[in-house]
Amino acid sequence: MAFVSPTKRDQNGSYTFSSRPRPVEDRSKYREPPSEQTQSNYGNIMYDRRVVRGNTYAQQIIPTTALPDPVEVQRQQETRRRTVAAKRAREQCRTRTPEALQGRKHIDVQTDLYLEELSDVIVASDIECQTDAFLDKPDTPLFIPAKSGKDVETQIEEGE
Repeated sequence: MAFVSPTKRDQNGSYTFSSRPRPVEDRSKYREPPSEQTQSNYGNIMYDRRVVRGNTYAQQIIPTTALPDPVEVQRQQETRRRTVAAKRAREQCRTRTPEALQGRKHIDVQTDLYLEELSDVIVASDIECQTDAFLDKPDTPLFIPAKSGKDVETQIEEGE
């Protein structure tokens, strides 16, 4: 049952409308996911095998259902493991400066031909600019309208 009051017209000529308050319909707060199973994995397209790069004349057609060769995958993993191990070994074998003795400390010393100041402080300079003060402007003359017509004088003396 929807009760709507009729529109009314005020004495000013404006129309008003009002309706009875009613509760808002209940909706479920949880929505089921769409029935379609769409895979939306967003990532870097530079590493997506489906993206074709280069000119179209030498286009390589790679089937989307082709699985990588397990032997090839294993070989790539072994290569990665070897490179990581070699990197760790290089880090450990690197000669480092021994720790300072007790009561001493290490400082950076410059051995170049010309001495330069070694500091982390960035040299900054401030520059300011200000406009000249405004010059005093002469007063604007009063507006005097242009004369129109003839000027006539009348003199009234005492007793007239």
